[in-house]
Parts: sequence; structure tokens; C-alpha cells
Amino acid sequence: MMIPNFSLYNDTQIPALGFGTYKLTQEDGIQSIKSALDCGYRLIDTAYNYQNEREVGQAIKQSGINRQEIQIISKLPGRFQKYDDAKQAIKTSLENLDVDYIDYYLIHWPNPKQGLYVEAFKALLDAKKEGLIKEVGVCNFLPEHLTKLKEETGVFPAINQIELHPYFSQPELREFHEENNIVTQAWSPLHRAALVSDEPILQELAKKYEKSIYQVILRWIFQLNVVAIPKSSSKNRQEQNQNIFDFNLSPQEVTRICELDRPDGRQKNQNPAVYEEF
Repeated sequence: MMIPNFSLYNDTQIPALGFGTYKLTQEDGIQSIKSALDCGYRLIDTAYNYQNEREVGQAIKQSGINRQEIQIISKLPGRFQKYDDAKQAIKTSLENLDVDYIDYYLIHWPNPKQGLYVEAFKALLDAKKEGLIKEVGVCNFLPEHLTKLKEETGVFPAINQIELHPYFSQPELREFHEENNIVTQAWSPLHRAALVSDEPILQELAKKYEKSIYQVILRWIFQLNVVAIPKSSSKNRQEQNQNIFDFNLSPQEVTRICELDRPDGRQKNQNPAVYEEF
């Protein structure tokens, strides 16, 4: 089944469902990523700190799929947010991936104590002008961080990749994104499998639509206009995660899942207002 697209601020099309590669390394990782490409995924998410950009690049080469048909996301680590360090990190990512450009390069965390994320953003914008990356984005940025980027550079990022799952649906941040033409991406969209599997509303909807609980969650995320990037090393699960575009949750059902939100919904208490990633 074909994966539909969402539109960025400039009408660039991005797949509404991508493939996460965290912890997919070495030969097994290459084979899992190749399997996802074979299943039809065309948005592949990696990061400098995942230490698997080489595996992603090799999987793309081995897949035989034209590079222009695949969109790659990678991310700048916190330790390289100084301008020159950021420019060098992009070049290293390009070398690791063995590609001429990266579609979306994101600042992995704002690291507000360092106070360097605006400098890093400017480096990424310059790399875009040089053709090294197609679009500049961020991860885990709060509205105050996004607003500062706009004030300092005149532009918002194209994407903000954030923690988003049934216990943490981020309504205020999603609304901010909608108002400012920022695409929302969800990392860890399925949360911890055993935990969400016990939720009666998810069990009820899975039975109603003859889908798995995970398919219901991914459909819910799609209907929130959010790009999900689930990870799986299993080809069967990779195919299942894609099979979410043949049913619709009602608005009331979407709301009921959103009502699972918890005040302490973050999985690892990684609050971007204070969390530092290196």
C-alpha cells in the first residue's frame, strides 16, 4: 500500500510514515533497513549519535532504489552546536551516508544551558544554501526555542521531531506547529509496547477495526497530521505498521486516545527545557 504524503511549508512532500533506525547497527541493521525499503518505506530516520549512518547508506545502496526516491533524516548532536563544529558534523554525516545531500538535517536537542542552538541553526541554514541539506529542522524544541529561532534568523524550522505517543500527545506544541507551518514528527510513537497494550480503548478499537493495537496508534498519529517513524527489525511488523491507510478513526475515537495523556507522560523524563544531550 502506498504511503501518502504531508506537505512542508514550501509544498515539499514528505511521507506521512517513516522508518526509525535507532539501535539498528552492523549487518543485521543493514538488512532491517533494506527490508523496510523493500516494504515501501521512503523516509529513513537516523542520527549522528545513533552511530549507524554508514549502515543506512549501505542499505540504500544495496536496495537498488534511486537515491532521489528516498528521503533521509539525520541529526546534529549537542556537542557540535558551535557553528564550525556543526558544519563539520554535516560533512561527516554525508561521508558516513555516502550521499551528496541529506534531505532533512535536524538539531537533536536544544540544550538550552549551552545556549548554542541558534548558532547551530544558522550553520544548518548555510549548509542548506550550499546544497548539502535540503531542509533544516529540529528535535525536541519547545515553543520558546522555536520562537527564538524565528526572531534570530527570520525562519522557523521545517520540522520538529518530538516525543509523541498515546500518553503524551503534545496538543499545545502541535497547535503551535500548525500555526507556523512546522511539520510534527513523532519519535517513540508506540511507547513501550506492553504498557499501551493494556489500554481498554486501544483494545476496543483494535477489535472494532480488525487491526493491531499498534496499527490503531499509528493511524491515530496520522489523523493528528503527524509523521510517525516507528522502528522494527521484523519484516512482518514493518508491513503491518504500513497497513494503516485503509480505515478511519472517528473524531471521537481520536479524542478518546488523546485522553490517555498523563502529566508525567514522558518516557524518560527528558524535558527539553532542562535536558542536555551530547
